[in-house]
Amino acid sequence: QVQLVESGGGSVPAGGSLRLSCVASGYIYSMAWFRQAPGKEREGVAAMDYGGNINYADSVKGRFSVSRDDAKNTLYLQMNSLEPEDTAMYYCAAGEGYRLRHYLRPSEANSWGQGTQVTVSS
Repeated sequence: QVQLVESGGGSVPAGGSLRLSCVASGYIYSMAWFRQAPGKEREGVAAMDYGGNINYADSVKGRFSVSRDDAKNTLYLQMNSLEPEDTAMYYCAAGEGYRLRHYLRPSEANSWGQGTQVTVSS
């Protein structure tokens, strides 16, 4: 079964930057980032499929970007211009087809990482 390990979370002032990493154990067609704040539902942030197609949530367009290193089997989430509203636990997810990238919703994921906390202060 696919194993996913996130890292790179931390605390940063508003306007700052962080880069999250997700290392996967094997082949994955689609990988995505989700986040969940206390008392709120898990929401999609960004996703990329094997062909390099990318989908971003409207709330992060122009601020966040995803990239990958195939040699390291790693997906990255570069987060710039961070806002307090970005504070959440961030999770890496994997899917078996295009749907995870297209719909960017938790029900399309079949594997999850343990999460990494991102906290943005005012």
